[in-house]
Amino acid sequence: MKGIVLSGGRGTRLYPATKAVSKQLIPLYDKPMVYYPLATLMQMGIREILVVTTPEDEERYRHLLSDGTRWGINISYCRQPKPEGIAQALLLGQDFIKDSAVALILGDNFIHGEGLFQSLARARAFSTGAINFAYRVSDPQRYGIIEFDAEGRPQRLVEKPAKPKSNWAVIGLYVYDQRASDYAADLKPSARGELEITDLNQRYLDLGQLRVEKLGPGNAWLDTGTHDSWLEACHYVQTIFHRQGQMIGCPEEVAYRNNFISAAQLDKLAHEMRASTYGQYLKALLA
Repeated sequence: MKGIVLSGGRGTRLYPATKAVSKQLIPLYDKPMVYYPLATLMQMGIREILVVTTPEDEERYRHLLSDGTRWGINISYCRQPKPEGIAQALLLGQDFIKDSAVALILGDNFIHGEGLFQSLARARAFSTGAINFAYRVSDPQRYGIIEFDAEGRPQRLVEKPAKPKSNWAVIGLYVYDQRASDYAADLKPSARGELEITDLNQRYLDLGQLRVEKLGPGNAWLDTGTHDSWLEACHYVQTIFHRQGQMIGCPEEVAYRNNFISAAQLDKLAHEMRASTYGQYLKALLA
């Protein structure tokens, strides 16, 4: 399985903070926002990752992430000239995906909690169809939601419904088999001129091949699209770190625990950042 991090868009809801820099490059507490979805893909055991970004931000991403060698992974890059829908990432990454299954995650996606590892492991092991991750929200009219039948099977996907019949929102992590790029190529732009990921998911649902992983109450999915929600996510990361001593979204730790890098390599990374709390945390992993 390969992975795609979609870090395009303008982040206009966070202006002026994102006027001169990509939203996914601004810090979420102690690390760049893009580290969190990157670590999620790595938790799934994915080592080949494509970062889709705007033309003007590509060099900044390359400077931050390089080619991924220090984490034992391979990162490549692709430009999205204009934000024309989440599903567009599967077209832009078609040569990268080739005949592989793919996990697509949004660059501002923040997921954490009990049971997440098991959900990611199940997604990693699938072979046919698609998987959507869903999270119960109190304001479903703001999101794409999944409606279920009486037996709990996914029945319909609706984008930002005026009168929601479900409060299970589709979060920005999607897993597809090797047909995803071909199906995305068949999509027609919506009224807002975008290739809607909901339409792609509906295609798999119509085939009876869409599975849903519900993230229960022991998990957190935080929207970072507004200043208040971004700050809330920062406080969440800070609280977990201060109370539990656990760092969320740390690629170095994931790489080490997944045996992508050795103890000696982790020690070198920790030494390079020894003046920061982040570096000291990495050093403590070796104790």
